[in-house]
This record gives sequence, C-alpha cells and structure tokens, in this order.
Amino acid sequence: MIKGEDSFKKIIAHCKEYGFIFPSSEIYEGLSAVYDYGQNGAELKNNIRDYWWRSMVQYHENIVGLDTAIFMHPTVWKASGHVDAFKDPLIDNKDSKKRYRADVLIEDHIARLEDKITKEVSKASRRFGSTFDEKLFRETNPRVQASRKKIDDINRRFVPAMENGQLEDLRALIEELGIVCPVSGSRNWTDVRQFNLMFSTQMGSANDDASQVYLRPETAQGIFVNYLNVQKTGRKKLPFGIAQIGKAFRNEIIARQFIFRMREFEQMEMQFFVRPGQEKEWFEYWKEKRMKWHLALGIPPERFRIHTHDKLAHYANAAIDIEYDFPFGFKEIEGVHSRTDFDLGAHQKFSGKKLQYFDPETNESYVPYVVETSIGLDRMLLAVLSHAYREEKLDDGSERVVLNITPALAPVKIAVLPLVKKDGLPEKGREVFNILKHDFNCQYEDKDAIGRRYRRQDAIGTPYCITIDHETLENDTVTIRERDSMKQDRIPAENISRVVSGRIKLRPE
Repeated sequence: MIKGEDSFKKIIAHCKEYGFIFPSSEIYEGLSAVYDYGQNGAELKNNIRDYWWRSMVQYHENIVGLDTAIFMHPTVWKASGHVDAFKDPLIDNKDSKKRYRADVLIEDHIARLEDKITKEVSKASRRFGSTFDEKLFRETNPRVQASRKKIDDINRRFVPAMENGQLEDLRALIEELGIVCPVSGSRNWTDVRQFNLMFSTQMGSANDDASQVYLRPETAQGIFVNYLNVQKTGRKKLPFGIAQIGKAFRNEIIARQFIFRMREFEQMEMQFFVRPGQEKEWFEYWKEKRMKWHLALGIPPERFRIHTHDKLAHYANAAIDIEYDFPFGFKEIEGVHSRTDFDLGAHQKFSGKKLQYFDPETNESYVPYVVETSIGLDRMLLAVLSHAYREEKLDDGSERVVLNITPALAPVKIAVLPLVKKDGLPEKGREVFNILKHDFNCQYEDKDAIGRRYRRQDAIGTPYCITIDHETLENDTVTIRERDSMKQDRIPAENISRVVSGRIKLRPE
C-alpha cells in the first residue's frame, strides 16, 4: 500500500501500461471522467463482480438476483425523489476557478477534526499501554472534548442546512470555518448553487412526440418496482433480498480521482425486505456481514473504517459508510442504509398499485421496510489495486513492481512459460496450457528471458507461473513459482490444477 498523490499517479500509470484501465476515446483526446477497462481490468472487474454475486445470491437462499433496464418510466424518478432532490450544492473558488461540492468541503473539515481525535487517542494508547481506557479518555481529555465540541457545533448547523436546502447557510459555514480552496489557498468563494445530477434524453420517433426519460442514477429503483413480481413469482417470505449489478449514470460536475468518481459507473446493490420494526436488527446484521466480506480479501482491518451518518438521507433512519484508505485518504466504497418503507410506499402512491405484503404469521398486510447494501464496483476495484500495488527491492539489488492481488481475484491465475523457445519446450508448454485453460484464465508466453516474463506477470498480479524446462520432458514435472514470495517448487504437471485450485479459494463468512 502506497500513499500520496505521486504514488496515486504511479497506480494510474500502471493501470494504463498493463492493460487495466484506459481513458475513454483516448485517440480523440478522451472524455472527462469516463474510462474503459482493458483486458486485465475487465477480468479483475468480472472477478470482483462474481465474488460479490456468489456471496450475496449463491450463499443466501433468501436472496435472488435481478437485471433491470437502464431506462425506466419517468415517474419512477419522481416517486423516488430524484427529480426534485437529487442535486449537489456546488461552490466555486474565484481565484483557482475550481468547483467543489460545498457539503464535501465541510465534511472534509469535520474529517480533519476526527483525525485529530484519533491521533490523540493513539498517542495516549501508546503511552499508557494495557491500562489505557479509551472510553474514559475520550470523555475526559480536554483536547478530544474541544475537537468533539467543534464537530457537534458544525453538525448542528450543517445537517439542517443540507436537509432544508439552505444554501446561504452552507456558504456562511464555509466562510466561518475558514475553509480554503485546496488549489489556490484562498477563501474567495462564490454563492452555493444546486445542480441536478441526472442525465436526461428523449425517447420517441420525433421531437414533437418524444418524452423525456433519464439514464438511471442508481440501480435500486429497478429492484423496488419489481419487488412484487419477484415476491409473487418466487413465492418469497419475509425477510428476503433482491440483488442487482448494473450501470448507473450521474452528471458529476466535480469528477476526479481517476475511477473513484465517474459519470458512468457500476453498482452492486442488494435490497433486503423485512418486517417493520426489525429493520435496525437487520441493519446491524448487514453492517457486520459486509465488513467481513471486505476483510476476507486479505486487506488489513486498519485500511477500513466505519463512518456513521449524522446527516441522513430523506429515506433513511440509519446509515453507515464503509470507507477505505485510498492513497488520497479515507473515502466511501460501500453504504449500508435502513431505507424504511419510503421507496415502496412512494411507488405505491405514485403508481396506484398495491405493494403490500401479507404476513401469514401476523395475519396482516403492510409495506415492508428495506435495508440496503450498495457498493461501487469501480471503487472496489480501485481499492483492490491500491492495496495490491507494491514497489519492492530484491535481495540481488534489482527492483520489481508487483500487484499482490488476492489470487481468487487476479485477472490471470496461471502463466505457462517455456524456459526457452526451442527443444520441444514450446510444444510441451502449449500442451500444458491447453489443459489448464479449461479451469483457469491462463496466459502462454515464450518471448524474452524468463526473468523478464516473471516481472511482467508480477506486474499484472498473476499468482502462479508454471515453467516448462528440459526436466519437464524427462519426468513430466514443472516448476511452480509463487508471485508474492517468489518461491519455486517442483510438482508433477498433472497436479497443477489441483495445487492452484487449493490455493486460490476465497469464501467469505
């Protein structure tokens, strides 16, 4: 894990050089905040997608999958609140000409105060050791209490300003907190303005009879409008969930940080329908379950943190973000929200269709409550790459760049490498490759010296290299090289599939 802006630039450059991510339409100078996934990026993305789908749908008998259309009836977005409320408060700095989200500027200021508290607690923990009482320290330390008071004072103004769309109060808060532009360092701000994030287009054969439709800004609404279809055709009883993976689109004015914030992105969402009154219990269940899913990837717990929302969305009664420590700091990769009955209730009202569930245990009908888990697939991929990227100096003085991607997610699982391009080794290599390709995504490569080929495979995160040498022709054994340790073992060729399969299993709790 490397940190800092320069390090992040290295990751971006690595992604392009090794076929993970390309700027979209690059030969035409690209399109801002839109990216294409290359051959290795597409494989990595598919593997993360598959890992999520299996952990949600395959491992839970009460969760099923869905794939809904990108275009939906325009009233869907009126009912969901997106037409009226899906807006960002934007503010410009007159000196740098840069535009920012006003709420993010304030949240970043709060995060710096939270970091001060964390540092105080960490210092005290090291000083007092096993006798340290963190709860007591947080409640009594003057510096911690001072920072906590500042946070509470800010939130008392910030939360209602966001909920009520009081843009003047947001600007006043930014000025009073002395928040400066990260680029110019000045406080020369414009007024705050609202900007709707939905892309719209026309559907119809001619302009005079065309109707306005939207590219969906989230995938969740496709689940809600199909709730009754799934419940009835699947004969589902509460609690049950519906999962979906799909594209979403947001007209982000402030799109930055590579694939972290894009205009076209992919979401992996699950809506879990429960009996009213049980939503908090299930909220805690999914909060814990989703964190275990992340930790099963081998990323250390300290790279994650839970952010509990003080400012709740209009549909929620509880919400947390799972944040990952990217090279540019802690940022959200997944949200867990208790959405109450807002969505189904709104669609019932706007459509005139009854979306209630008859509960045979209580002998009553009601609109179910919903607990949502929503993760950005692109952000998750960036987290995996950020954690995996390593620059290592080896014992012989040479250096290598390696992606320590969890083997189950690696784009290529096995590289088959003949030691030399003669003496029948390529033919034997092809024979081995053609057997393994039925079980794994493999690569065959015989160009350049073996050391250079190892380095290329390290750079794309291939966990195992199989070397075919002259001994292979004599006794049908091969050398298997492990990416992270670079350790090499001799095994029978017939055991390759079994050995690799045993090493790349990934199963979350």
